[in-house]
Amino acid sequence: MCDLSFYCPGRKTTETGNFIYENDPPPPPPAAPPPHTPESWAPFQSRVEFDFAFEHYVNAESSASEIRRSLDFWNAVLAPYGATAPWRNEQELYKTVDAIPNGGIPWKLYKIRYHGPLPPSPPKWMTETYELCARDTRSVLHQQLATLDFKDKIDYSPYRHFNADGHRVFFNLMSGEWAWHQADLLAEDPRNHGATFVPIVAGSDKTTVSVATGHQEFHPVYMSPGNLSNSARRGHSNSVLPVAFLPIPRTKRKHRNKPEFRTFCRQLYHEALRKVFHPLAAGMETPEVAKCPDGHFRRVLYGLGPYIADYPEQVWLSGIVQGWCPKCDARPEALDDPGARRRTCAKTDFYCARLSTSELWDQHGIRDDYRPFMHHFPRADIHELLAPDLLHQVIKGTFKDHVVSWVNTYLKIIHGEARGNAVIDEIDQRRISLAPSFPGLRRFPDGRDFEQWTGDDSKALMKVYLPAIAGFVPAEMVQCPSAFLEFCYIARQNSLSAEDLDNLDHALAHFHRLRDVFIRVGVRPNGISLPRQHSLCHYRYSIVLFGSPNGLCSSITESKHIVAVKKPWRRLNRFKALYQMLLILVRLDKLQAARRSFEARGMMAGTTSGYQHVILGGNAPPSSADNHSATPKDSEDDHAPSTGPKVTSSIELSRTRELARVYPRNAGLLAAAIGQPRLPQLIRRFLFDQTHPNHDHITHPVAIEDCPVASGPVFVHHSAIARFWAPSDFCGAGGMRREWIRSHPHWRNQYARRDTVLIEVDSEQPGMRGMMVGRVYLFFSLQYDGILYPCALIHWFVTLGNRPDPSTGMWVVRPEYLGNQRHMSVVHLDSISRAVHLMPVYGTATLPEDLQFHESLDAFRSFYVNRYVDHHMHSFMYSDG
Repeated sequence: MCDLSFYCPGRKTTETGNFIYENDPPPPPPAAPPPHTPESWAPFQSRVEFDFAFEHYVNAESSASEIRRSLDFWNAVLAPYGATAPWRNEQELYKTVDAIPNGGIPWKLYKIRYHGPLPPSPPKWMTETYELCARDTRSVLHQQLATLDFKDKIDYSPYRHFNADGHRVFFNLMSGEWAWHQADLLAEDPRNHGATFVPIVAGSDKTTVSVATGHQEFHPVYMSPGNLSNSARRGHSNSVLPVAFLPIPRTKRKHRNKPEFRTFCRQLYHEALRKVFHPLAAGMETPEVAKCPDGHFRRVLYGLGPYIADYPEQVWLSGIVQGWCPKCDARPEALDDPGARRRTCAKTDFYCARLSTSELWDQHGIRDDYRPFMHHFPRADIHELLAPDLLHQVIKGTFKDHVVSWVNTYLKIIHGEARGNAVIDEIDQRRISLAPSFPGLRRFPDGRDFEQWTGDDSKALMKVYLPAIAGFVPAEMVQCPSAFLEFCYIARQNSLSAEDLDNLDHALAHFHRLRDVFIRVGVRPNGISLPRQHSLCHYRYSIVLFGSPNGLCSSITESKHIVAVKKPWRRLNRFKALYQMLLILVRLDKLQAARRSFEARGMMAGTTSGYQHVILGGNAPPSSADNHSATPKDSEDDHAPSTGPKVTSSIELSRTRELARVYPRNAGLLAAAIGQPRLPQLIRRFLFDQTHPNHDHITHPVAIEDCPVASGPVFVHHSAIARFWAPSDFCGAGGMRREWIRSHPHWRNQYARRDTVLIEVDSEQPGMRGMMVGRVYLFFSLQYDGILYPCALIHWFVTLGNRPDPSTGMWVVRPEYLGNQRHMSVVHLDSISRAVHLMPVYGTATLPEDLQFHESLDAFRSFYVNRYVDHHMHSFMYSDG
């Protein structure tokens, strides 16, 4: 084992590769015109021109005709002043975009043909010329590494992180054992000392775009520097870029299943991938100099890293037979065999050199008619490097395609086809559609056809599925998806400790025991041996190798399909579609690169009109965009990433300017206005508790007459903003997330929205044992004795039992009443931790057709506290579950 301290990876160098001191400053950036001058916007003349081009080409995705109309309108506005728009038509605008010097690595065309023996009358696929469109992957990687936005989101050397208990914690790719081992191997050569190891995270997935006359298939390949943090890879536009479109051979139906054609397709696929990554090959053996996000140069060594792909693509990548596992040699009929051993390229080569084709196929699940492209690159083993795929293996695979389908099949077996479908519709169209609102929760007003789920649908429906089926299936059949969801939510965390990995194994073993119920009831009479479900057995090992699967999920490449394929497709006239798409991608890259350059020089602050007023010597006019994040409006999302330092949690009231004329400021008049006559007394009780925090009300009850009276004005708020650290959820670069909690009498001018929250009542108790649930009927603030108190009027919910429900694993609560009145209190805003989602305990009755989701919190007697509504909730309140 080499001494990595001597290897000292990630050392800074000059542009020529000579090492410098760690504290030496980076070289100055290339000379540029002074900011805020016409020359500084080149090839544009002003910010107005750039913003116009960026808005139409990037944000609005305007067609050529739409750009022409906008330019015509611009000319009409300028005509009275004797001026014209900077471009006469869209082609002149495109020429300006093409002249942007940064970004936009060009695409090259490679022609590939079959060179094997030809029969007397060869099919067309044997004589066809296939086109591979690819970028220089080395240039693309250098562009990504030099992106300034990644300055604080990149690791220049592998690391091992340990928590306070001394347990290993796995975060990003560079925190895993694979990166450490790769650096260890590189350190054996003294010429590599001081170099930065840059693994290549690649991914590919065939996608289809719809057209009026059929479908068009594309096979894009994406690439990302493995040194980037998972959050950067998931969220930044430049972190994952398309580098190739693989050729897709076509032939007549009678040839499609012939071994010769299928072999040719696989050989073409791997030869194309080898060609795509060949520009990086030299840099895998000999260090070369690259500029990094911090402005410094470093010597870098490349290596093929984790490859993101769904199961069909993994079969092609690894050269195995369909139905076998690409990572171990377990047989298709017994994939979860604990005695299965890991596959390696060395084993495959050994078997191929000694066994016949039929023996390889039947006994080991190996195809010998081609070799995986990674065989041609150093230190790359495709069986090891296939990344865990949360989307296709966990979310869409095990959850949607397996567990949900099995539950539906069970309902049809028990009730018959007609009644079973009616129950499924009740679950889908009534129970799921009645889920109360919650920040970030996708709603399905009319349910969601179980046969037509997308990946996003699956993620959303996982959050509400358990309460929807409870009561219709046996408790053990509810526990099975509950155990699986435990596995899913642990695996999707942004960081995983050794304890988390033990919990992951426990959840998987529990799921495996419980899934036998589907064998016993006849849903899976022949047992369960499914490749995507079997892949879960490899998750612990993959996490140890590559860190959290969050940054290596095919949802990343699928989201890139939208930008790289689907959206460009909508702009096309369908003539030579791929070439038009490539041109669009280059222009998008150039505009994004130009924007990053302008932002780095401080030229993109404020709005376009505000900037123009400042340049002309005046003051910027007020703009709603300048204060976008200050106050949540009804039209904004209920959740968003949050910037700022990492804190456990905080909460504050939104602004009240728009409410000043709506509500009276006297507590008595306000109570009458909102229909809460006890509000003044509850405020007095609250003020007594705030001024006498240690008073024992049980032994010394206090009469309302002895409680303080607030004589000052009361200010009403319709929402509060909670901020907390939630790196596994949709969050900012630092892991912070914000969500709005609403208490609005006429939400979207349709109905009253009263959100539910978690209120801390005992900080010494973990999870739900130290919490209570309340429903917010009013946010307000008042001043007493010189202190401003932000408050909430809440209706208490009481917990049923002293542990979660054994079937769903969720706590159950019910609204609390004192006689016929709601048990209400005023609480300090600081006692609220965050919003909480409640799902009704539906029972077995058929629900009324006219019941609406916003009535759910008033219509049912008890509710599940939804631990699966987001990752933060799952870990935040169930440490005692």
